[in-house]
Amino acid sequence: MKHYVGDRTIDGVQVSVDGVPLSPRTDVMQYSDNGIEWGYEGESPLQLAFALLMDHLGDAEAAKASSSAFMKSVVANFGNEWEMTSDDIAQALAILKGGKAVA
Repeated sequence: MKHYVGDRTIDGVQVSVDGVPLSPRTDVMQYSDNGIEWGYEGESPLQLAFALLMDHLGDAEAAKASSSAFMKSVVANFGNEWEMTSDDIAQALAILKGGKAVA
C-alpha cells in the first residue's frame, strides 16, 4: 500500500509517495503551468489530482477520466498538511463511480 503525504511550508508545497517526491506527470497531461496545489478547485489542484491518480492507477486515460471529480471531492478539501493511502484513493474512486470497485 502506497502512502501519500502533502505539506505546505514556507518553501512551497511538497507531495511525496512513500517518501519520494511525487511527479506532477506534466509529461502525460499538463493542466497547470504553476505546478501542483490543493485546498481549492482549479488548474493546479487538478494537476495534483491527475498526478495522484496516475501514480495510483498507472493508466493515463483512467486518470484523466477521474481527475476532475477527484479534484473537486478530495483534493479541493485537503488542508495545509494531509496524508492518504492507495486504499483511500481506491475508496474515493469507488464512491465517485457509484460504488463500483476500482483498482
